[in-house]
Amino acid sequence: MNDQQGLERAVEAWLEHLTQERAAPENTIQSYARDLRQFCGFLRSRLGRDANVGDLAALDARTFRAFMAARRKTGIKSRSLSRNMSALRSFFRWLERREIAKNRAVLQVQMPKKEHAVPKPLTVEKAHAAVAQKTDGKVDWIAARDTAVLLLLYGCGLRISEALGLVRKDAPVGGRDSLHIKGKGGRERLVPVLPIVQDAIAQYLELCPYPLGPDDVLFLGEKGGPLSARMIQLRMKQLREEFDLPDSATPHALRHSFATHLLSAGADLRQIQELLGHASLSTTQIYTEVDRERLLAVYDAAHPRA
Repeated sequence: MNDQQGLERAVEAWLEHLTQERAAPENTIQSYARDLRQFCGFLRSRLGRDANVGDLAALDARTFRAFMAARRKTGIKSRSLSRNMSALRSFFRWLERREIAKNRAVLQVQMPKKEHAVPKPLTVEKAHAAVAQKTDGKVDWIAARDTAVLLLLYGCGLRISEALGLVRKDAPVGGRDSLHIKGKGGRERLVPVLPIVQDAIAQYLELCPYPLGPDDVLFLGEKGGPLSARMIQLRMKQLREEFDLPDSATPHALRHSFATHLLSAGADLRQIQELLGHASLSTTQIYTEVDRERLLAVYDAAHPRA
């Protein structure tokens, strides 16, 4: 095996480690794999050949900074660039633990500062419009499916990956009023499911033309395969046009709306943290900023002296 093959095997083994031992989410695995491909492509452009394990051990901090600069020129945001560097740090730490290569230069590079982005939830009225079920009795199974998924995002605060990762035996129907969710970092939580969400899932199951076994994925695409997040994103695009929703109205915005509307209604921040599956309360506290902004906007619009 040459050094290049050794590097390819090392990357595969590291991704397998993240999957099997760290229980990292599939979208994280895919993102990290893409980050490593981009870094290897950057090294190829500098070396004039494919990089190998020996090349990794000899890299200096300037090379990692040059990679960051090159990525920045492509227009990526600090959040994505930070993930790029997190992937590289994780990979190089793993290489050292496995005694494949040792290089701590990547740790000398300062992580990019992330923009202080405040979530952009929908108003209560627009959120209701986005997840509303048809009442004319002409619901097809695709429409029923999309409604059920969107209600899981807004009614339960699920991530799109969590909703699409459910299997048939997880479905909250037949008297079940909660979901056991395994989220980011393997963190588990119990999420209550509102009757309207249960009814929407039951309607989808009744209309779905494909048979589902207990361990089959719950939400299916038009041809019977697992439903992709892209289809739900396209559905939200249609809803933006239909209901004049803002450009920020994405599937994830429904999860933001879930948290913000609960906070506005008086829910405790710790309770919201538990429902969202956040590891740290500081992550959840960003919703207090959203609620404060909403309150100030109402004040400016309604106060007679504003």
